[in-house]
Amino acid sequence: MQIKIGIIAVSDRASQGVYEDLSGKAIIETLNEYLTSKWEPVYQVIPDEQYLIESTIKQMADKEDCCLIVTTGGTGPAVRDVTPEATEAVSDKMMPGFGELMRQVSLKYVPTAILSRQTAGIRGKSLIVNLPGKPKSIRECLDAVFPAIPYCIDLIEGPFLTTNPEVLSVFRPKA
Repeated sequence: MQIKIGIIAVSDRASQGVYEDLSGKAIIETLNEYLTSKWEPVYQVIPDEQYLIESTIKQMADKEDCCLIVTTGGTGPAVRDVTPEATEAVSDKMMPGFGELMRQVSLKYVPTAILSRQTAGIRGKSLIVNLPGKPKSIRECLDAVFPAIPYCIDLIEGPFLTTNPEVLSVFRPKA
């Protein structure tokens, strides 16, 4: 079975072709460095519309069987930033520790990290993680939270993800 990971870049301008989406590509590049498991990205660039974010997450979780869905963008305080609301609307359980850790890490670099509303949730057998929109911040946040992601996916009965220990150490309790 091929492991599928959803990547959703939420950006009005990138979805309209005003500029190239670099954030979604940064997620794919980072996951390629982390993972030794064979996986395929299910990648979409969509505008900041809550109903569209919700339907895309549902499609990736329910129809595409993505064990992990990573969003980028739409996590700030601006009027059009609605990714956390969409994530919460479609999640069975919220995982607030992910957002807490990402903000803590980001505060080491920028004082405006406190404005970020990243979060995470679980829908069925899919973990959904909201990341910020800047490629540098994406890497900083993924470096912080990814060590817990494979075990979380184990707990929700998803596929067993293996990683490159030279790049990233993941935590799984000893049996």
